[in-house]
Amino acid sequence: MNTEDIRSLLSAEASAILNIPVSDAYTQAIDLIVEQVNKKKGKLVTSGMGKAGQIAQNIATTFSSTGTPSVFLHPSEAQHGDLGILQENDIVLAISNSGKTREIIELISLAKNLIPGIKFIVITSNPDSLLAQKADVCILTGRPEEVCNLGLTPTTSTTVMTVIGDILVVGTMKRINFSPADYAKRHHGGYLGDKSREMSK
Repeated sequence: MNTEDIRSLLSAEASAILNIPVSDAYTQAIDLIVEQVNKKKGKLVTSGMGKAGQIAQNIATTFSSTGTPSVFLHPSEAQHGDLGILQENDIVLAISNSGKTREIIELISLAKNLIPGIKFIVITSNPDSLLAQKADVCILTGRPEEVCNLGLTPTTSTTVMTVIGDILVVGTMKRINFSPADYAKRHHGGYLGDKSREMSK
């Protein structure tokens, strides 16, 4: 791969990020997260299959480290008992690029059967999908084309999902006035722990 190829890939991924649709869905999602988790003391439960699931795991750990308790629930394991992690006041963030992932659609039905009225935030590329229709709040990715030369491997789509997760995290941090001192309480070791303690003096 030559430097021109690399620049082309970087440009494509950057363009996909800049073309993420901006809507009130972000504010609505942050409102729900703050209400259910930070005020009512539930937790944010993220879920996704495959590469989307890995992004969901990352979003969960980032939320937890910044003052909003969050866990990842594997949608297949949910069908074998792990659904029991859900409690009153929890909220679910489900990620599926196609909006057609069977396990995620089934997770919504199972969760609502266990806790009627539980809220769902969905990140997807497909506004017409069943998953989008079932969501309380739907955040769209803009349906970016994958930079993979086959057009199949989750590459650009997972980049966009990660950025959307970052927007939700940062927006929530601002809403709850999360401070360096708060950060330091959750990071006892390493560079970030040292830096946050220094900032909070």
